[in-house]
Amino acid sequence: MKTTLPGPKAKELLERKNKNIPRGPFNTVYTFAKKGLGARLTDVDGNQFIDFAGAIGTLNVGHSHPRVVRAVKKQLDQYIHPCFHVMMYEPYVQLAEKLNEITPGDFPKKTFFLNSGAEAVENAVKIARKYTKRKGIISFERGFHGRTYMAMSLTSKVKPYKNGFGPFMNETYKLPYPYYYRADGYTKEEWDEKLLHEFQELFIREVPPEEIAAVIMEPVQGEGGFVIPSKTFVQGIKRICEEHGILFIADEIQTGFGRTGKMFGIEHFEVTPDLITMSKSLGAGIPISAVTGRADIMDSAEAGEIGGTYGGSPLGCVAALEVINIIEEENLLKRANEIGKAFLETFSPLVNDLPPLGEIRALGAMCALEFVENKYGKKPNKEIVQKIMKKAHERGLIIMSAGIYGNIIRLLTPLVITDEELQEGLNILKECVIEVCLE
Repeated sequence: MKTTLPGPKAKELLERKNKNIPRGPFNTVYTFAKKGLGARLTDVDGNQFIDFAGAIGTLNVGHSHPRVVRAVKKQLDQYIHPCFHVMMYEPYVQLAEKLNEITPGDFPKKTFFLNSGAEAVENAVKIARKYTKRKGIISFERGFHGRTYMAMSLTSKVKPYKNGFGPFMNETYKLPYPYYYRADGYTKEEWDEKLLHEFQELFIREVPPEEIAAVIMEPVQGEGGFVIPSKTFVQGIKRICEEHGILFIADEIQTGFGRTGKMFGIEHFEVTPDLITMSKSLGAGIPISAVTGRADIMDSAEAGEIGGTYGGSPLGCVAALEVINIIEEENLLKRANEIGKAFLETFSPLVNDLPPLGEIRALGAMCALEFVENKYGKKPNKEIVQKIMKKAHERGLIIMSAGIYGNIIRLLTPLVITDEELQEGLNILKECVIEVCLE
């Protein structure tokens, strides 16, 4: 069903929003939510949507999962927030135990909690610097790690994230990240070798390895366009880190908790990180983030040096514990792979027939379509993505863009989506892609 957005009630709310809220916070769909359940949203005008954005990857177990709702309601009747730094509470300890158990690494681990992905990144950097007694941090081109100052310094995209907000944190460096679709003239193996050589060259050109505390890497780049590296590349980065006593931080904020078909994206590459940052789908929409790592590294910070008033709120902890149970008991890792398979089956036949559709990518349910002006020059085509998104939204499908050029459609479908909802959403997207590409 085609819908004109915003509807009458949404228009009224939009006027109030524009009057009272600064323009900085962006919006994808120009309407307002009234009800969300599973993979569906209903807006204030009664329009129904299939959600392929999942609150930017926050809702792997879907909107308002009944088990999460019950856990949070039960916690509300006990206490809301005594603050872990004032009087401790068991859910904080239970969740730390669980994350220490399920995160990669067969060694003693410890975990503490914060509110957001950016806070997790900031604190992972603090801990890495404290432990190594070094200052330098390496991230990757196209990477996204948050909007606070250290996280923003590690982030690659200038507009809209960094534009006009400098100066940024010093002692940060960026390495190229493999983008095989754009590695023209190279085999995947040659490209990996070239980029790993550039890592070694950084130690000659820019900074000696003994000044680098950590490398932070998204196992699959999220905001950067769902770019998937090879196992060879990721293992090569880890090997160089180990050679020089550099810590490896896996940023699992978007890839974690089943999105890629494994509990954590880094598991695909058979690499064990020293520290892991987590947030987004950890809490099913309740704000919570975590840093988990080797116990000796995590214990390098003294009492009071890490933490925060709302970090690891009881509501977030009980929600997260239920999320992990749901992923395990409802077999959502398998479901993520089924979603990715359905995506590939739907769009693979179109790549050769639609010149603007340059490439499709998927690792589990982390799926993307990249659009270009033509398949030869591969010039990014943001305009076509905007047209597809508008059509999809009007037909009741929520999708988002990604990539430093805005030329990629990314899908972060809730893993609890039904077969019928998934196929309906894929069909809507397919129709929109074909229509716009053939205009």
